[in-house]
Amino acid sequence: MDWFSDSDDTRIDFAATLTGWYAHHKRDLPWRHTRNPYFIWLSEVILQQTRVIQGRPYYERFVAAYPTVQSLADADERELLRLWQGLGYYSRARNMHKTAKYIAGEFAGRFPESYAELLKLPGVGTYTAAAIASFAFDEKVAVVDGNVYRVLARVFGIEEDITTTTAKKTFSALANRLIQQSDNPATYNQAIMEFGAIQCTPVSPDCLLCPLQQQCHAYLTGRQRMLPVKSKKTAVRERFFNYIVIRQGDRIALKERTQKDIWQHLYDFCLIETEEPMEAFRELPEGRVLNWVLQEGILKGLSDERTHVLTHQKIRARFWLVEVPEGRKVELPDGLTFCKPSETERLPKPILVVDYLKSLRF
Repeated sequence: MDWFSDSDDTRIDFAATLTGWYAHHKRDLPWRHTRNPYFIWLSEVILQQTRVIQGRPYYERFVAAYPTVQSLADADERELLRLWQGLGYYSRARNMHKTAKYIAGEFAGRFPESYAELLKLPGVGTYTAAAIASFAFDEKVAVVDGNVYRVLARVFGIEEDITTTTAKKTFSALANRLIQQSDNPATYNQAIMEFGAIQCTPVSPDCLLCPLQQQCHAYLTGRQRMLPVKSKKTAVRERFFNYIVIRQGDRIALKERTQKDIWQHLYDFCLIETEEPMEAFRELPEGRVLNWVLQEGILKGLSDERTHVLTHQKIRARFWLVEVPEGRKVELPDGLTFCKPSETERLPKPILVVDYLKSLRF
């Protein structure tokens, strides 16, 4: 199918069909009721790699806590990370903070009003710039996310691998041709993304009631499962975390993760990472920590294995609870500090640690 040809009648009503569908099927989401570029940007950052149902309460909390770019720029990073806690991909929060500081400092807290200028902001890529430019300023520039890739690949029969640079250029060019048909680029962009999210879904798309059914290449050729084409994911690295949870009364020993690794600047327990799961405490390789526990504390128990899956990593963790008698003065292993419950609550932590703390009884 020559989907770039102006004579191709199969796409004459594409934009109108999608926006008509959107008017009847769109979800009522808070960021769709604003033209504020800051709120739109905030929603896009939160929803990267996060489902709407999970991201919505975070968006609402961030808007309440940081109602302006300046307030976000002035935020304490520790508090920002705590508010982000549970969303994962914490680099998103740190990069968002840096961008807010840049906008506050260089643009007096006002977002640039064009796609080209938005692209110059640190941490703002083509998708986010297009979303802000179209939703806030009505610029005719197309958003291209996973939902858009899927809709365009299926409807127009594009068989290029969407992970390649060439394919990204192909889809972007087509998307920007199609948006020219619409008089309302904000609505059109929302419509095609929403269509991919709830109608043209990755698995079991609702083809029977699809308004694009008779011009959809995938439907007419039975290739819905084959499109879009995407190369295999990178192999997932498996890691084994052995947490030594040192408790004295109601205080827990925590440390900040300062190394360049997952969860940077979040707080967790004394950690010993091994190449395989450990079943016995004495099998752990860190002699100094083991000696400290044997001299100062009492091993109270071992948790069941808990699993936390990241994009390219699978964390398998076990928690060894160590009690230190109350009143005893001890010098904790390097980097650890005893924290009271109120302090522990305020510190940003990986959700794996949060869930374990909830299971502890004081």
